[in-house]
Amino acid sequence: MPDTATPGVAPIALDAMGGDHAPDEIVAGAVQAVRQHGIPIVLVGSPRPVYEALSRHDATAEIPIVRAEEVLKMDEGALASLRRPRSSIAVACHLVRRGDASAVVSAGSTAGIVATGKLRLRSQQGVLRPAIAVALPTRPTPSVLLDAGANAEVKPEMLVQFAHLGSAYAETALDIEKPRVGLLTIGSEPEKGNKLVRRAHELLSAASGLDFAGNVEGHDLLTKVADVIVTDGFTGNVALKTIEGSVRYAFTELRETIEESRAARLGGLLQRRRLRELHRRLDPEEHGGAVLLGLNGTVVIAHGASRAQGVSAACVLAARISRQGVVARIGERLTAAHRPHRLWRSSAPGTHGTDAPV
Repeated sequence: MPDTATPGVAPIALDAMGGDHAPDEIVAGAVQAVRQHGIPIVLVGSPRPVYEALSRHDATAEIPIVRAEEVLKMDEGALASLRRPRSSIAVACHLVRRGDASAVVSAGSTAGIVATGKLRLRSQQGVLRPAIAVALPTRPTPSVLLDAGANAEVKPEMLVQFAHLGSAYAETALDIEKPRVGLLTIGSEPEKGNKLVRRAHELLSAASGLDFAGNVEGHDLLTKVADVIVTDGFTGNVALKTIEGSVRYAFTELRETIEESRAARLGGLLQRRRLRELHRRLDPEEHGGAVLLGLNGTVVIAHGASRAQGVSAACVLAARISRQGVVARIGERLTAAHRPHRLWRSSAPGTHGTDAPV
């Protein structure tokens, strides 16, 4: 039963050529998103292989194809976005820019997606750098970690802006009324961390429109001490991949432990529902990927190794974010944050009379 479709909404532009398993798994994910969730999709890529993949699902009449002459390879970086102006991700961004698509989804090169998105969609007014936001599987609601890989080097002012981007996302997409913001560093005390983090702590503490909860350490990432956790892209990407690797390791060990004896297998059988739910909650394939915040359009970056389920989940995420108006909410937040304060002066120079607004 479709559960996310909205009549009259522009389709999701899905990069059919991006990802380790493109185009077959990408197309399979598109078919799943259309048939199970009712999400309109347009596939962007080389017509022949995409059409052949659609034919295997008997879906050539359900999902249109938009031609793209070039492909950004998985090992290509940001400069490839300039060398390949007709790549599938560039064409997908162009569809969003002219209103023919509501969002872009790609499992391709992260650096290529970020660079192409900035070039084709442009940053929102006032945004210094777009940031990659990832929802961490905390309870009762997810926490947002950003930047997760778009900017290896940042300035303190950018971390403050990331806090606004993440807060807007948490408010709109996660329905968190007043998100608490944490700064990822090596200790809870304000003076802990390098020069960048210490200065960012000062700015965040004084920033209007933010509920700054202080520093957050690595072991707190999954404990819900904050709704939004900000850091530079290098640290954020390392933290995210450490979490993903730890989850894989834990499930591998758990599986081997359950298979060691008949009693353990029986216990696993009795707990299979809770184990299945735990796996679903921690599996990146179930969550659809990361969101590139700060552009004039919705961009979702799926995991490079995504299979059909992960691609479908990314399309569901993109459709939901587009429908919820995250981009517009970011614009509102940044406008409020950059609004100049009223200036005041004394009623008579050199006196302590009643102040009056200038």
